[in-house]
Amino acid sequence: MTKFADIKGFAFDLDGVITDTAKFHTVAWRHLAEQLQVTWTPELQESLKGIDRMGSLEMILQAGGKENAYTQAEKEGFAAWKNEHYVELISDLTPDDILPGIAAFIQELNDKGYRASVASASKNAPFILDRLGLTDSFVGIVDPATLHAGKPDPEIFVRAAEILNLPPEQVIGLEDAAAGIASINGAGEVSLGIGDATVLAAADLNFANTAEVTLANIAAKLD
Repeated sequence: MTKFADIKGFAFDLDGVITDTAKFHTVAWRHLAEQLQVTWTPELQESLKGIDRMGSLEMILQAGGKENAYTQAEKEGFAAWKNEHYVELISDLTPDDILPGIAAFIQELNDKGYRASVASASKNAPFILDRLGLTDSFVGIVDPATLHAGKPDPEIFVRAAEILNLPPEQVIGLEDAAAGIASINGAGEVSLGIGDATVLAAADLNFANTAEVTLANIAAKLD
């Protein structure tokens, strides 16, 4: 088992870990689902967490039995419409929208020489980090457009460790979705789940909320 002393870097998911943009995704996807006459349910909403844009659209279409009703070009148009709506919603983000404790935790990492990267399925991650004033706090951001597969595939967290120039066993990945925890575990990193421990049962470490995430608390759990 990895010891805390072995850890040199952290790979952050964005939605639900750094800021709550998930609520804006929900609004935008729900509006699209209603336009496509697909019934929106709490189960459908939960299933989209951590999934990339086209993957989410396919899940919505499948939920409505419409997966074969549209051409690829039409599907790409739906996804683009959703993203435009989403970008409008997130344009008012400020540093006040960083989740509790996370700004202090990122500052603690920077101050103590840990390296940090962002592993988000969102193509809007650079824009969001800029709005939050956090761009300079990270070594880099994985570009989801360059990935062959989305979460739960481990590729995004493998790439996040490569950006840090660290082997995976020296990296802790932070996630709030089961698909993300599976991705971290598949990459060979230490998985830190934020949220319901029953949903994130596969995580190596679990914190109920972002405010609990500190280096001292991580060290206590890991060792």
